[in-house]
Amino acid sequence: MRQIDVKELIGKARFSSFHGTLLFWCGLVIIFDGYDLAVVGVALPTMMAELNIGGTMAGLMASSALFGMMFGNVVFGALAEQFGRRRTIIFCVTVFSVFTAAAGLAQDALSFSLLRFIAGLGIGGVMPNVIALMTEYSPLRLRSTLVSIMFSGYAIGGILAAVTGKSFIEAYGWQSVFIAAAAPVLLIPMIWRGLPESAAFLKRKRRYQELQGVLKRISPAYSPRVDDDLLIPVTNRSSMASFRTLFTEGRGFSTAMFGATCFLSLFMVYALSTWLTALLKEAGHNLGSALTFVLILNLGAIAGAVGGGWLADRFRINVVLALMYLMAAVVISAMGFGLSDDALSLVVAFAGAATIGTQIVTSAYAAQFYSEEIRSMGVGLMLGIGRIGAMSSPIIIGLLVNIQLPLWQNFLAIAVPGVIAAATIMLVDYKQTQKA
Repeated sequence: MRQIDVKELIGKARFSSFHGTLLFWCGLVIIFDGYDLAVVGVALPTMMAELNIGGTMAGLMASSALFGMMFGNVVFGALAEQFGRRRTIIFCVTVFSVFTAAAGLAQDALSFSLLRFIAGLGIGGVMPNVIALMTEYSPLRLRSTLVSIMFSGYAIGGILAAVTGKSFIEAYGWQSVFIAAAAPVLLIPMIWRGLPESAAFLKRKRRYQELQGVLKRISPAYSPRVDDDLLIPVTNRSSMASFRTLFTEGRGFSTAMFGATCFLSLFMVYALSTWLTALLKEAGHNLGSALTFVLILNLGAIAGAVGGGWLADRFRINVVLALMYLMAAVVISAMGFGLSDDALSLVVAFAGAATIGTQIVTSAYAAQFYSEEIRSMGVGLMLGIGRIGAMSSPIIIGLLVNIQLPLWQNFLAIAVPGVIAAATIMLVDYKQTQKA
């Protein structure tokens, strides 16, 4: 009997067409996810005017999907360990596409919020599973880079939302950008064929031939044999036992710090995603100009994700992240001080890199920190805690908008969490990463 260390085979593999295909489909799913998440911020100023709602109600409507995401992150991260990541991803894409489109047909704030909450379950469920799948199959030396490139699809989705908003809202109304979100349903069969199942799940379900086929695609030098003993750390523990493992073996404090960091990071990300257009419109920019800054924010996010992932593969990832969070605090604060359009464009680009881009690299760090059998659950818990920050930020900034604070104070409120996040990410036990 020949023993094959699956984790070692995957970790030492060269980048191949298998990795390129996986990156494409996972990235495409994240693009859809990013569009569905960003579309509310794009449509918000028009919705506020047409539905005659104030900042507080607008913040609550924007937060409804984020509230759903908080549950989706944790629940679907755990369910994937039982039902497989590919099946879970497909289900979540269907849910968020259908219910985001349905929200475009809503006639009032309550029904809109309910439909967006259900969509949020799917949006949140996708994230930990595509991160875990990409991490599991990436060569070790490229892991942070590939996960970060994949997750930059979130920013591309934001760009698509802004472009769609500029093209559709004035001509067809705010509803059109939500209805357009149904398009990914047409690609479900191709996503199913393009995504592999988790290697650990295949081993656990004794689907050995399918696993050998995946390994052959990853490493053409591998020749499958009937008597191969495929070695993967597989746990038969219950979901609750696995959940407890997140807080044992020296991981408890780091798990808490990942959650705190994600809370602070997503507070900044969703405060900007939801309120940037409205705040800049309030500062004197027209809707088209304000949406252009949303484009710039997401272009900066792509550069931050790819650049941050590249740096994280070469230097200590916790230090890279701490510096990026500090940069976020500085540039977001600067956005409130009456800059020229050119200077504001540069600052907004850096803000995208240092918030959305940094969150992407933080997710890559968490995926490396946790071992395979608890990876989806660990990343899901971190993102679930983060959703509390994401959910609260549109409401808190909406309250500040209602009391008509000076513009710089609104941006300062968004910036402060960056300083705290720089500290909490450094408190994660970096040495544990080497064990995962």
